[in-house]
Amino acid sequence: MTERLSAIDAAFLHLERPTTPLHVGSVALLQESPGALDHERLVRLIEDRIAFIPRYRQRLREVPGGLAHPVWVDDAKFDVTYHVRRSALPAPGSLESLYDLVARIMSRPLDRRRPLWEVYLVEGVEGRRFALFTKTHQAVINGLSAVDIAEVILDETATPTPQPTTTWQPAPEPSNAELIVGALGDNLQRPRELAAKMGDSLAASKRAFVSALGAFRDAARPTEHNPLAVAVGAQRRFATVDLRLEDLKVVRKRTGGSVTDVALGVVTGALRSWLFSRGIPVTADMTVRTLVPVSVASEDPRSSRVNAVILELPVGEPDPVIRVQRIAFDMGRHGAESHVIGARAMAELVGFAPATLHALGARVGASLAARSYSLIVTNVPGPQVPLYAGGARLLATYPVLPLGERQALSIAMTSYAGGVFIGLNADRDAMPDLDVFAGAVHEAVSELLDTTRARKPRRLKVAPGQSRTKSAASGSGDHDG
Repeated sequence: MTERLSAIDAAFLHLERPTTPLHVGSVALLQESPGALDHERLVRLIEDRIAFIPRYRQRLREVPGGLAHPVWVDDAKFDVTYHVRRSALPAPGSLESLYDLVARIMSRPLDRRRPLWEVYLVEGVEGRRFALFTKTHQAVINGLSAVDIAEVILDETATPTPQPTTTWQPAPEPSNAELIVGALGDNLQRPRELAAKMGDSLAASKRAFVSALGAFRDAARPTEHNPLAVAVGAQRRFATVDLRLEDLKVVRKRTGGSVTDVALGVVTGALRSWLFSRGIPVTADMTVRTLVPVSVASEDPRSSRVNAVILELPVGEPDPVIRVQRIAFDMGRHGAESHVIGARAMAELVGFAPATLHALGARVGASLAARSYSLIVTNVPGPQVPLYAGGARLLATYPVLPLGERQALSIAMTSYAGGVFIGLNADRDAMPDLDVFAGAVHEAVSELLDTTRARKPRRLKVAPGQSRTKSAASGSGDHDG
């Protein structure tokens, strides 16, 4: 039996543009070792485990006449070697070369005639390392029926967990007549949607998208005027930043709030320095409107929901400690007021879930009007013990979020094994100085550490009734241990 795309998933397809492909990525650095992962072993590993994520062997099938949203069908010609690709960096294999490759791959839309994912094994990274880069469309990762491919290939030991032998046979693909009958049956069950679906399919999907997500008051805000809120092109830049989780915890203990508040304070300080580096006047009341996806507990223990919290990051505040405390206060205030977006099942995710959680955060961002924020920041806690892929130890993992039509930068953070790994995805023309921003992130951490060590601890007091949201997607829970 075929499964129809939801209104939200269909909207991700219809709203995708050549300049803003809506796929998410993940860059993992692993240590080379004798007998560990190579391309042939990676193909076998994914073949063994793809049964856990059936969506990755399915492709899209349009319904004739646009009578309903597309359906997922088994790809009778599924070829795992098409999706699992091999590349190598020119000597000496610098990280800059790797990032250039990631940026080029992220710029290319996925082929909709095939299952919507790719994995790249990139050999020859300096320091006897190699990289795994995954790329998956947001219509695939909905947190209910699919998780990111990066999660299922990781193990807690260097010896891969044996998997049961499975034989897969694609289900017969429905005929056009069957698709039409199924669409009419669905429409009869939802008569109010019939008129919309019989009209222009693009306009119908946009209306269904808005209807499904509700009317967000933040979408009515005027467009910001800053270097991030600009029209983007098709090409990207990518950079990374490595931080120590313990440094953020030290600041958190002296300022109050959560590690996520501190991380957002670091981003705010970096934005402030970056704006100064461009010669842009930074006034005391200047802010950058930022989307922070936050997961909250649901009454259903099997599911979870995602809040769209839009913060005004206080880049005009010169004191780094006060920046963190203002952010903590705003996060606490939004905890009771923010609108819930129906992305469930975070509690159902197992294993190394950050990649999927970042994808769900990106779905939240894509659901809002482009003018409602200038920046998206996701912060997802990961395991603090080493993980392995085919016997190779995972050293670092950097999430890659897509850009909106008027968002020149996205920032995604994941903690793992004592580190905080940040992926910076940016428009190539709007952010030629992405390396300057990356350096400013390090400077912002040093500034916070120096400032908090020089002062007595000042715990932030949250007003009665302003409870903090426990955040799996933003990391304010697991990070704070």
